[in-house]
Amino acid sequence: MYQLFVLAVQLAGPVLVISMLVGILIAILQAATQIHEQTLTFVPKLLVIGIILLISGSNMLRTLQDFTIDIFELIAR
Repeated sequence: MYQLFVLAVQLAGPVLVISMLVGILIAILQAATQIHEQTLTFVPKLLVIGIILLISGSNMLRTLQDFTIDIFELIAR
C-alpha cells in the first residue's frame, strides 16, 4: 500500500503542482488587470498539462507498467 501511495504522488505530483502554479500566476494576472474570465484559467492549465504529459507521459507509463508487473509477480508467488 505504501508503494501505491508513493507511486500516485510520483505520477500525479508534477502535473498537479505545475498546474497549480500556472493557476496562481493567472489569478495574480487577473487580479492585477481586473479581468475575471473563467476560460482564461482553463485554457493555459489545459495546455500546460498537455505539454507535461507529452514530455513525461512515457516515463509515467513505464513506471506504472513496472509497478503493475511487480504486483502481479507478488500475487503469483
